[in-house]
Amino acid sequence: MTLAEDICPVPTIARPDMDAAVEAARAAVGLPVGSRVVAAMSGGVDSTVVAALLHKAGYDVVGVTLQLYDHGAALKKKGACCAGQDIHDARLAAEMLGIPHYVLDYESRFRDAVIDQFADAYLAGQTPVPCIRCNQTVKFRDLLDVARDLGAEAMATGHYVRRSVVNDRAQMRKAVDHSRDQSYFLFATTARQLDYLRFPLADLEKPQVRGVAAELGLRIAAKPDSQDICFVPNGDYRTLIDKLRPQGREAGEIVHMDGRVLGGHAGITDYTIGQRRGLNVAVGEPLFVTRLDPVKRHVIVGRREALLTASLTLDETNWLGDEADIEAAAEAGAPVLARVRSTRPPSPARLALIDGAVAVLFETGEEGVAPGQACALYDPADPDRLLGGGFIKTTTAVV
Repeated sequence: MTLAEDICPVPTIARPDMDAAVEAARAAVGLPVGSRVVAAMSGGVDSTVVAALLHKAGYDVVGVTLQLYDHGAALKKKGACCAGQDIHDARLAAEMLGIPHYVLDYESRFRDAVIDQFADAYLAGQTPVPCIRCNQTVKFRDLLDVARDLGAEAMATGHYVRRSVVNDRAQMRKAVDHSRDQSYFLFATTARQLDYLRFPLADLEKPQVRGVAAELGLRIAAKPDSQDICFVPNGDYRTLIDKLRPQGREAGEIVHMDGRVLGGHAGITDYTIGQRRGLNVAVGEPLFVTRLDPVKRHVIVGRREALLTASLTLDETNWLGDEADIEAAAEAGAPVLARVRSTRPPSPARLALIDGAVAVLFETGEEGVAPGQACALYDPADPDRLLGGGFIKTTTAVV
């Protein structure tokens, strides 16, 4: 057993399961066999299996891989997607499958839409989610245009979400493997984009995907999953921000919510909402970062209960629900399940319009909500259905 297989054990998959996986992929695409489908291939096991299943299902598959950043440093980092090794793996897989494969240089677009926005968000005291920005811009906007230019009738990705059509309208739903569900990261997918996208892994769990890869003889069957932020070598995002936005490394004060100055800091970009460690102040009780003021360069701290959020407002919203738009749903006070972090279950809430802004009002306080994060919305009557969401603009504390 190789080191990779020791880290990511590959199960044996029975032949009937392979046939079921091919049929599931065909059902997910929902187009006549022989139709052209672009497969977005990152070089990881998920997207490679998608391309392989679609090819085996009889589709005219074209693989496309994006080079998103200068991967010199990332080449040494395991678990980085879209880096040099991943491009190489995608190319080898396409050659093995016998499908056309293109590598597109999107470094400039990725830098403008994702990396610069990531740095600017931290400078503004926000907590960004770059994977959502990448899906929202480079992958599900620019790459979809390329897929259409290639004459494809659909584009397939390795995301763990389900696309279903109800009353001639596409819905996005959680994948069967809720532990791998990525609907939170895809809240910004528009109805038009969803009409064109396909997600062939919706009915599979990760061990099954690796088993399919092994059965097909794909060399990436035991490749570790991508981790952390792909363009941040060694996970040290603060070094990257310091390089891109050195003004964030300006000293300021750590201030208690009651107005007391407790100490100083070397830069506001070192802190995020909810942070406890690294404050270097002591008042006899645990303190947490409750707010960031980039104008005054203040890091505001307080007790844990100060992190409880009663409501938030949304910016850059998207809506996939039955109402005409999210404003109509908010005006009607629609009930929702609001998910403010990918690792946290959704909480009961309702939508509202406050001074013209779409707001989410929680039934009970939600902890650690930060501007810049995403808030994905689900249907309380059908919790697997994604209704849309937005980026958190402002928050209102319970206390």
